[in-house]
Amino acid sequence: MWQSPNDVVLISDPRVASVPVQECGEPLTDVRGRLRVDTRMADADGAYAHLRAGLLDRLEKAEALLPDGYHLLIVEGYRPIATQRRIFDEYRAELEAAFPDISPDQSYVAASRYVSPVEVAPHTAGAAVDLTLCAPNGTEYDMGTQVNDNPEQSDGACYTAAPTISDDARAHRKLLAAALEPVGLVNYPTEWWHWSYGDRYWAMATRASYALYGPI
Repeated sequence: MWQSPNDVVLISDPRVASVPVQECGEPLTDVRGRLRVDTRMADADGAYAHLRAGLLDRLEKAEALLPDGYHLLIVEGYRPIATQRRIFDEYRAELEAAFPDISPDQSYVAASRYVSPVEVAPHTAGAAVDLTLCAPNGTEYDMGTQVNDNPEQSDGACYTAAPTISDDARAHRKLLAAALEPVGLVNYPTEWWHWSYGDRYWAMATRASYALYGPI
């Protein structure tokens, strides 16, 4: 089931790559001490816990929009270009092994459901955040899948609008969106946990003339 629903614009779409970038120069800022941060994707340099300053400001506003008993839990932000390339290449190789008849072009597109090609990856710009919801004691709410479950592992339940998840999980995804959309973030529809601001995908989705953040 490596094919994607036709109504989802994947980040590998040429329309995304064609969006120009006018780098605004905002610095990467450490999320730790400002929002709750999980360490499952921690790296030695702490890159995972950094985001563009403007994105972090918006996430703090989103946190304030959540009802009592709910908090944002940041899982991963900035990714160095080399890390992004490795993750994409490894997943693409997995797909090619699982589907021997897949063409190189098809494997590129299929991999982009779950990992952005490095040329347009919002994580490398510090413009994307992988996150979930947790209770005050840190317990994560049911979101239908784990953060970073790929389409094969989750049988497609990682898609934000997946019809197969429980009512509780659907309600929690809607709650997350209700906090993030008003502050300007957009979701990547194949990953309920992936939201971004200021990158090329955001610009395409919001019809902005250009992206604010390019690769760092």
